[in-house]
Amino acid sequence: MIRDFIGELLAAAHSQHASDIYVLPWQTGYQIRLRNVRAVTAWRQVSQSLGEQVVTYFKFQANMGVSEHRRPQVGALTWPGESPLELRFSTVGDYAGRESLVIRLIYPYYTGRMAYLDDQQPKHLHQLAGQRGLILFAGPTGSGKTTMMYTIASQLADTATVLTIEDPVEIKAENFIQLQVNDAAGMSYEALLKVGLRHRPDIFIIGEIRDQLTAQAAVRAALSGHLVLSTVHAQNASGIVPRLTELGISLPQLRQVLTASCYQRLVPRETQSPAVLLDILTGQQLWQTRRTTSERWQQILEDAKEHRIISAETAQKLREG
Repeated sequence: MIRDFIGELLAAAHSQHASDIYVLPWQTGYQIRLRNVRAVTAWRQVSQSLGEQVVTYFKFQANMGVSEHRRPQVGALTWPGESPLELRFSTVGDYAGRESLVIRLIYPYYTGRMAYLDDQQPKHLHQLAGQRGLILFAGPTGSGKTTMMYTIASQLADTATVLTIEDPVEIKAENFIQLQVNDAAGMSYEALLKVGLRHRPDIFIIGEIRDQLTAQAAVRAALSGHLVLSTVHAQNASGIVPRLTELGISLPQLRQVLTASCYQRLVPRETQSPAVLLDILTGQQLWQTRRTTSERWQQILEDAKEHRIISAETAQKLREG
């Protein structure tokens, strides 16, 4: 029974191309919500017993501690099927001991099938990737940053060796060397970057620059002639440079290696699947401080609105990023 229910839940999430499933304590039971690019919506309210069964089932399948209900846990699982789904789990108990579960869904990756709101942007990114150096991406969770980096690298992989370092590996690519962070085993981003350099790859994908050591290692890799693609937390493309200086990278170093900073969102379209929109800063734009998106970003949204590709509400909502 529980497996049938979970199959129904995952089928519903897949049909909506949901990025996340939330299994949350709700009044006297549980509420299950689905997140897609447009909104978070309630899928179903279930009894406390069924909600707990869903949480326990996924924890068991992902080799998480089934008897631990309070402490945070993470896990991963490949759900079999015609289109296998990579699932990433996060659980934690609240003050009353009720456990919540969030599931990230990672869909099969197909090179070249990303849709863009501006069809000139993939060409621009390909040109930038040919220059080597450091290309950084920012944007909300679920905006497609990892898929974007894989797309760029895949276009070059026929004649280049690609090595990825992620926590965890989200997309399986047979033609890449893929390493996974494991801090408990001493395999940090920094340590794996050192190992990676010995493999002499042409392209690095670093899942996230989150601390000073990783930032310095990424810059060193870019200085040595590699193309380095990574993500960083910033509110817009202009915020990427200040974020790296906060992590201890000097402006002279950044001027040597930073090829582009990009802010990315998935934009809901009126009659088609969501499309990627990028705010790409290069050259002197990189060093200009702005609190908002570029004029180019805003113009792309305005043009899409005028051609009824996106709604006026979507254009206004995303105007500032």
